[in-house]
Amino acid sequence: MTENHPRINLLWTAVLIAIILFLPTVWTHAVNTTISATVKITVCGDGIVESPEQCDGSSLNGASCTTQGFTGGTLSCSFACEFNTSSCTSGSSGGSGGGGGGGGGIVSTPSTNAVFSGKAYPGSAVTLLKDAQITATTIAGPDANFQISISGLSGGSYIFSLYGKDSNGIRSSLFTFPITVTTGVTTNITGIFIAPTIATDKSEVRRGDNIVIFGQTVPASEVTISVNSEEEFFMKKIADATGTYLLNFDTSVLDMGQHLTKSKAALNDEITAFGKVAGFTVGTKNVLAGLLSVSKKGDLNKDGKINLVDFSIAAFWYKRALNITFKPLEIEHLNGDGKVDLVDFSIMAFHWTG
Repeated sequence: MTENHPRINLLWTAVLIAIILFLPTVWTHAVNTTISATVKITVCGDGIVESPEQCDGSSLNGASCTTQGFTGGTLSCSFACEFNTSSCTSGSSGGSGGGGGGGGGIVSTPSTNAVFSGKAYPGSAVTLLKDAQITATTIAGPDANFQISISGLSGGSYIFSLYGKDSNGIRSSLFTFPITVTTGVTTNITGIFIAPTIATDKSEVRRGDNIVIFGQTVPASEVTISVNSEEEFFMKKIADATGTYLLNFDTSVLDMGQHLTKSKAALNDEITAFGKVAGFTVGTKNVLAGLLSVSKKGDLNKDGKINLVDFSIAAFWYKRALNITFKPLEIEHLNGDGKVDLVDFSIMAFHWTG
């Protein structure tokens, strides 16, 4: 049940093979660069108090019941690295609530959790993937900050990815990083800064006319916009209160032909990587950018696009036995032969939207 795709040639197939074979290496290299710049990982349960923890194990960071507004008693630290004041006392009765004879209590085993927090776009949908499978979604606040918590993990290593979708329905690039979690502790991944979205108002612009480059990021952040020609041009804009930025770019400085534009954002010494690129042509006429007609084939997460998110999902199942959830997706959106192989990647390449 394979399809004939005339636009897929041997070179493209070779590139796909190289991507699949070296995906772990490429992923790790790209991830390490991003994490060192933007992500901070703290572990609840290692005995070290780090923001946003109030305490950690026996370390109370100098706090006591009296610093928490009680008259006495014993302050302790919960499994979530928050103060436990249940044994603190108030008033003159001194210790009347903390006593109690020892035994009989059931000690619960702490769960293994991961908490992701950072910045996306005001009111945007933020999606978290674990090992290429969608795990959770949340909505960022008006200040663009978001937090996603997942629990019930098993100790071990995972590949996590996040992306945002702005007010125009434009998706960000995929922010991917490996995390190792320890059984019984909460791992906090903070400082995530999702790259801006980007789009243009024209797919082709007459040379000398303006093209509008726009997108969304964190409010009041400084956005650097790159336009690639024989010479690369860099411009800066400040995002407004909704996180929107807009640049009217004079194309008279560009050569005729295909060009790419991308953007990154900076705020309070934090900076994103450049996000995904948007393409446009400098030619002899103006053609407004329109919605693409997208085939269902290759669209594994059903968002109307075939891009790196779908590729990462397929790559996870490459040469693996498909589970009961993914089998119907493979039948509907890929080759339908019950496995993920190079035929499926060629189908995705043929319908690729980016």
